[in-house]
Amino acid sequence: MTGSIPRRDFLLGSLAVAGGVNVLGRRAAADEAPTSAEAAAWRRCSANDRLAIAVMGTNGRGHALALAFAKQEGVDVATICDVDSEVAARTTAALSSERGQQPKQEGDIRRVLDDPAIDALVIAAPDHWHAPATVLACQAGKHVYVEKPACHNPREGELMVAAAEKYDRRVQLGTQRRSSPEVRQAIERMQAGELGRVRMARSWIASIRPSIGHGREVDPPARLNYDLWQGPAPREPYRDNVIHYHWHWFWTWGTGELGNNGIHGLDLCRLAMQVDCPREVVCGGGRLFFDDDQQTPDTELATFCFGERGSDERLIHWEHRTWHRHGGRGRDWGVEFYGDQGTLTLDSAGWEILDRDGKQTAQVKISNGEPEHLANFCAAIRSGTPLQAPIDAGVSSTLLCHLGNIAYRTSSTVNLDPATKQLADTSSSEQKSLWSREYAPGWEVKV
Repeated sequence: MTGSIPRRDFLLGSLAVAGGVNVLGRRAAADEAPTSAEAAAWRRCSANDRLAIAVMGTNGRGHALALAFAKQEGVDVATICDVDSEVAARTTAALSSERGQQPKQEGDIRRVLDDPAIDALVIAAPDHWHAPATVLACQAGKHVYVEKPACHNPREGELMVAAAEKYDRRVQLGTQRRSSPEVRQAIERMQAGELGRVRMARSWIASIRPSIGHGREVDPPARLNYDLWQGPAPREPYRDNVIHYHWHWFWTWGTGELGNNGIHGLDLCRLAMQVDCPREVVCGGGRLFFDDDQQTPDTELATFCFGERGSDERLIHWEHRTWHRHGGRGRDWGVEFYGDQGTLTLDSAGWEILDRDGKQTAQVKISNGEPEHLANFCAAIRSGTPLQAPIDAGVSSTLLCHLGNIAYRTSSTVNLDPATKQLADTSSSEQKSLWSREYAPGWEVKV
């Protein structure tokens, strides 16, 4: 599957999303409690249709996903898996008090995957765990919902796609904006020609993050299994300014802001512009603001060139600053498409179309698409409904993040063969070394 979406498939996909949104999902979007009749329908879901899921990594995003999946019709959150016992206990207590579910707690994902009662694994652990856990889950016969970015490096993405295909598992990436009906409506209008000829898009995030300071090497807290937290990653001493969030800014475990937030905007750019793999990527930036232990850039600008130079060429541009809130058109996050007849701007609140003279011709508020995205995943498992963010599409979007980071880290242009989605023969050994990674002994990812 490529980034291109034929109009017929696009419309069918939109209908599939709409059909997959159940009553409880709609109420979840509005944060309303189900009525007694709806709750009864949820309980009546036949044993064959009920899904037992495990959630891996629940400090932040995983906690929210555990509660959101528990709102889905016929879904039991059966196991919470976290290497931090306090984090696992907090999510377990929330599921009990807010959803009436009583999951088990487990620290080792391998024991979770050994449980034949588990139908699907939700992965919200750090980036370095996404691909290894996905491959292990597919091998264990589990379907997978994995948070963005899909993987820690390009080679892992290839292995995830291969595992989903080999073991015939449904694997969905957590780029939930793809499932927002309003976002898809905006993309459909653009693809129908409302903006004219679109040859450029850009996305950005402008935020203020605190400094992580300079950490100290200390013993990990007793509640944390640090060895298992590192899992497949090469071993490094525990530092007191990395866990649970600042690992994002270290190359051993994270992918920087480009992988953390860039994936959302770049995924929509690629989807709407119907492009797959770029031929050339350039990137600049640096640590312009923070003087601390972060390794990834606090400022980064990447440009992705698709198609042949000239009339067929299309460009996507990404920009982030983690020390200043003012972004494009005053928005802290957004995606913008430029056509010769108009402009489409989309942010977290809604989207608008401006004509060539800057006059607004359409404005729509949007939902974030999460209830629909989770419902779509469940429907794909139960009945084969097409996934809105299948792992091959998710990996193609995540590849853009990796390519930008490779260009930044090597201070060089990255050239690719778009047909094979591989580095060009002329690529440097330094670029090639960043295509994959080393693993801790015994944790090598194999399909």
